[in-house]
Amino acid sequence: MLEGFDDRVMTSLAMRKREVSGAQRFMAFAAMVSLGGGAFAGMTMGEPAQAAHPLSPFAPATALAPSALLDPR
Repeated sequence: MLEGFDDRVMTSLAMRKREVSGAQRFMAFAAMVSLGGGAFAGMTMGEPAQAAHPLSPFAPATALAPSALLDPR
């Protein structure tokens, strides 16, 4: 019963080590693909970002306008 126990344990440990190594390689590959895709998309976008228009016609043009910062008491 215990004769082949060491061999089975060592085989199992070697198999687990290979699986972990493969998972780490896959995660590194996935990270590189994600970063590369983001960089490519960032470089190919032609339109610059623009500020959104206020929702109300009575709202200040910017949230940091002096009328929005001062209390009118």
